[in-house]
Amino acid sequence: MDHPCQSTSGASSASARAEWFDSGIVHEEIVMTASEMREIPLNKLKPSPANVRRTVTDAGIEELAASIAAHGLLQMPVVQPERTGEGEETGCYLVTAGERRRKALLLLVTQKKLKKSAPITCLVRADGNAEELSLVENTVRLPMHPADQFEAFARLHSEQGLGHEEIAARFGVTPGVVRQRLKLAAVSPTLMARYREGELSLEQLMAFAVTDDHVLQEETLTQLAWNRSPETIRKALTSRHVSPRDRRAIFVGTEAYEAAGGAILRDLFAEDGGGWLTDSQLLDRLVREKLEAAAAAIRDGGWKWVEVHAEYPHALPFTRIRMQTVPLSGEDQARLDAITARYDELAAQHEGEDEVPEEVSAEIDAIDAEIAMLQQKQVAYLPEDIARAGVIVSLGQDGQLRIERGLVKPEDRIEAAPAERPAAVTGADDRGNSPEEPDGLRPLPDTLLADLTAHRTAALQECLAARPDVALTALTHALALQTFGGGGYDPPNCLGIKLETASLEGSSPGIGGSRAGEAMVRRHEAWARRLPASGELWTWIDTQDASTRLDLLAYCVARTIDAMRYPNGRRRALAHADQLAMAVSLDMTAWWEATGERYLARVPKARILEAVREGASEREAESLAGLKKDAMTLHAERLLAGKGWLPEVLRAPALPASVEADKDEPAMAAE
Repeated sequence: MDHPCQSTSGASSASARAEWFDSGIVHEEIVMTASEMREIPLNKLKPSPANVRRTVTDAGIEELAASIAAHGLLQMPVVQPERTGEGEETGCYLVTAGERRRKALLLLVTQKKLKKSAPITCLVRADGNAEELSLVENTVRLPMHPADQFEAFARLHSEQGLGHEEIAARFGVTPGVVRQRLKLAAVSPTLMARYREGELSLEQLMAFAVTDDHVLQEETLTQLAWNRSPETIRKALTSRHVSPRDRRAIFVGTEAYEAAGGAILRDLFAEDGGGWLTDSQLLDRLVREKLEAAAAAIRDGGWKWVEVHAEYPHALPFTRIRMQTVPLSGEDQARLDAITARYDELAAQHEGEDEVPEEVSAEIDAIDAEIAMLQQKQVAYLPEDIARAGVIVSLGQDGQLRIERGLVKPEDRIEAAPAERPAAVTGADDRGNSPEEPDGLRPLPDTLLADLTAHRTAALQECLAARPDVALTALTHALALQTFGGGGYDPPNCLGIKLETASLEGSSPGIGGSRAGEAMVRRHEAWARRLPASGELWTWIDTQDASTRLDLLAYCVARTIDAMRYPNGRRRALAHADQLAMAVSLDMTAWWEATGERYLARVPKARILEAVREGASEREAESLAGLKKDAMTLHAERLLAGKGWLPEVLRAPALPASVEADKDEPAMAAE
């Protein structure tokens, strides 16, 4: 059956062609190629070997199928009859131009939306070079500018009243893609014009779309004359808002914030669907309320005082009372004895087995948890200490609730109280020397201590470089010490503000190839490529946004960290390093692992067995006890791989790192 609009061969088509030439619509040198429109069953269409698209991909086929289902086939495939080797037509047709359309139609057949023999209107070209026709189809056309597409979607939404879901179904995309295109269509006309002219990239336009405020968009465009990276644009547009990674947002939670009436500015183009909290005052109120609720639950515990602080007040000169060993109640002691006996019984029954039955493993885990709970009851604050000490409830740098108990204010101190010590001083003396250990666990050699703490210094540098907020605090702290006194010999600060950098390589050869060392090298190279010549540096820094300046400051400050332990002590500087480690949530398991070269081969066998006992199990340690040093090192490295074991010097400090000022030093020196 002929198509109703078809112009076939014969007098009618000849007459039509004559009219075209006579009217002057086409030039006489243009050749009118013989062709006809014909309806061909879909299952009679085949891919043409002459198609110039050699890279086979199904990308976009689903979208094309959805469009055909909604709008019909807007462009006819171009086909040629399939012929046998003798030149006879087979009844099938080869798709010279339109293979993606054929695939989309076949997808509709699979989806039960189209019959496999459905008639498809095609343009049949019996003559002509098939490969040339395919090349013309794929090259002689100009794609629509994305801005036109964004605005067309917007008109479908605003003028025709189509919803996100309906538009998505018609074009075979997700509703999220539709929302993104509508968001881009809504940017300032000034920005859209710049995008059309090529002055702005699509990534930059997406960054500007984080806000609907056209005035703010245009002001930001003018202000960011030097640096218009997408990240810089987003930071400038959201500088008044709070990141969901802010510790306050983590603490309160976005659900609670929204439930209290807070709004979130969403970034439709962020991979994690993130956004910014727009009401910082509401967020601060919710933080205070949550901290106060936590404090209220503690106030009935008999403490002399319980205070709430947005941040832990490191500068206040608290000392800390020690928890004392106390006997368990008769009931608790009986329970501890019973479950300990049961644990030993299970361990004896399954000793030497590679796999323990699941129910036995679950029982052992439950016993472990209960033993730990009962053991916690064996240490407690004495009532007389509680009566003169207090508690600070604050928000930690990691966004978690921080509760510090047993803090004693200066006016409540008891001279030479045996249960009291400065709030962050470890068991080491003022020269950094630890008490003698039992035979076989002698103190680590000074060279190894320097090596290990070089790794800690490198990791601290990298972590601080990633936390400009903490770097600013560290810098301000160091400058205040020098401005108002309290420095002197062995100042309580590990930053070399004169930009003196620690020689890590001297204590730990090859540390530049460690994870943290490589990360710092990458940061250095990135800044070196970005910064201008020295004569232009001041102007460049002065014109940067606050975020860029803070990032550069964080890197420069991080380079000055020296948290290495030397034979001459540096107790106060190392205590400050602990403060930094807590502030940046330093986890050395991400930066260091016990290997033969780094640790095991450099310590006595007793230390190796201690590491395996702590990092693996007592049984594994016993199995290594009779081995020679080399074999023990090799097996220990395998047992500790991936276990996250760290020597004590690399472990996170258990207490907030603040140091009590010496009595003969100004109060400013206290932290």
